[in-house]
Amino acid sequence: MTIAIVEFEPGHAEAFRTLNEAWISKHFAIEPKDREVLGDPQGKIIAPGGRVFMALLGGEPVGCVALMKMDDGGYEVAKMTVAETLRGSGLGRRLMQRCIDAGAEMGASRLYLETNSSLGPALGLYRAMGFRDLAPVETPYARADVFMERRY
Repeated sequence: MTIAIVEFEPGHAEAFRTLNEAWISKHFAIEPKDREVLGDPQGKIIAPGGRVFMALLGGEPVGCVALMKMDDGGYEVAKMTVAETLRGSGLGRRLMQRCIDAGAEMGASRLYLETNSSLGPALGLYRAMGFRDLAPVETPYARADVFMERRY
């Protein structure tokens, strides 16, 4: 069965939240900013000019990623996760490629992300896809200790 990557629809909101909460709570604590964004993806991500992509397997959500519009003309890659049963399948790479393609379509100057130094596979994926490390910046996430961008 093939996995389709589609634009977010309101019916995906619960899956977007639960997929992310499962991943975050496995590795870290769910933070106030997580609750804010995951509780209202339409208002916090899409309405301000961002996008959310959902990965569907047989119509069931198995992964997701958000692009949050930034003031500098870039987009932050956020809330990317893949169902535990599909980790290592290449789905994360496909979701990131969709973000890279979408950023190009929207005329983004860059893609930006914040992550954690303990997430070796994720860091390897980001670097393989052209992301470069940046100096630390102020962030609402206590867990963020790696900052990266990919310029267009």
